[in-house]
Amino acid sequence: MSLLRRLEKKDRSEERQRRTGSDSETSAVENFKMRAHQRLVEELGEERIDKEQLLPKIMAVVEEMFEEEQLFFSRSERNSIVQELLHEVLGYGPIQPFLNDATVSEIMVNGPRQVYIERNGKLELTDVQFRNNEHVLNIIEKIVNPLGRRIDESMPMVDARLPDGSRVNAIIPPLALNGPILTIRKFSHKPLEAGDLIRFGTLTQAMASFLEACVRARLNIIVSGGTGSGKTTTLNVLSSFIPHHERIITIEDAAELHLRQEHVVSLETRPPNVEGKGTITIRDLVRNALRMRPDRIVVGEVRGGEALDMLQAMNTGHDGSLTTAHANSPRDLLSRLETMVLMSGMDLPVRAIREQIASAVDLIVQQSRLRDGTRKITHITEVQGMEGEVIVLQDIFVYEQTGVEGDGKVLGRFRATGIRPRFMPRLEAMGIRLPDDIFSRADW
Repeated sequence: MSLLRRLEKKDRSEERQRRTGSDSETSAVENFKMRAHQRLVEELGEERIDKEQLLPKIMAVVEEMFEEEQLFFSRSERNSIVQELLHEVLGYGPIQPFLNDATVSEIMVNGPRQVYIERNGKLELTDVQFRNNEHVLNIIEKIVNPLGRRIDESMPMVDARLPDGSRVNAIIPPLALNGPILTIRKFSHKPLEAGDLIRFGTLTQAMASFLEACVRARLNIIVSGGTGSGKTTTLNVLSSFIPHHERIITIEDAAELHLRQEHVVSLETRPPNVEGKGTITIRDLVRNALRMRPDRIVVGEVRGGEALDMLQAMNTGHDGSLTTAHANSPRDLLSRLETMVLMSGMDLPVRAIREQIASAVDLIVQQSRLRDGTRKITHITEVQGMEGEVIVLQDIFVYEQTGVEGDGKVLGRFRATGIRPRFMPRLEAMGIRLPDDIFSRADW
């Protein structure tokens, strides 16, 4: 049975439920919007039309249908119909208002009847709904088709991005049992700077100054953290510290990094074509980037065998590289890197892998999303080398949680551990000098 038939069958089942008294009964307004949208599509055909011309056209169609069908809706209902039709034709349907809302950071469509958003780090269930499964699927196709991507039964998962850079993931039946699922991680139109992270409480001025010095001194840095912890945002901020005269190669699955330097080359992976061929992976791009005379390599995220190529690049003169990885702590990151290197297919002894990691990585920036939705850099940790079979880590800055307020707000403080990093001579050799008390004072 084709995907469309399955969706239609599920839609008919849902329609029967609505007829038998379901709470989600389609209103007269919704029925009218469906008919108006169909008529608008028929009248426009393949005609290209901008927003200024489209609005009067929609209003004319709506008024004409009101007269034909002798319908009486309130002014607010009429305005709502016109606005939603505008979103349907020019935007992404019911979720377009959330895409326009700067306070919304993530949109999660769990089938046609359930849409969640993340605002200020907290999840909210909205009252927005799609008409049916096919409606959600149409919006997904509207996103992926212009990018040359496809989604169907043979390829029921896809990663894509919106024109503004927002990251999109979609997964559809038969893999998704609730109907088509759409997740959008919104991209900030104004790239955040270190001052923004300080204002949000993600780190302190002392920590930001230290990280800027480390980037300028060409240390190899990995930003580690869980999903939604803000790794990419922090990577973007760290990348902004790279001097403008350097050649930077960025490598990503879906382009999210937006560097402001002049000499930036952005590379993006490619999924397989209809025949299942033509895949270009992060690992392929890392290898190619080494032949492009980079001063810096910035990889959006390492999650597999490309970790070995990244470590080898860091160890062979391409210092100052930056990347992110999923891990819950700096120590956990080391274990994850070992596993990712083994995924490359190279039969290397564990000690050899650990030596590669210890000599390649200089600094780990651990980021977490706390229970109240705030994002904090919880550790800035130096990789000091090997002692026996173990990689030695030393925290330079940490975030200590001290309690939770009645409203759920997490209380805590940032503090320096009092340890001076072993790589300080490298910073001084580059002419970078930090305040003498930066490693000893507490920042609340």
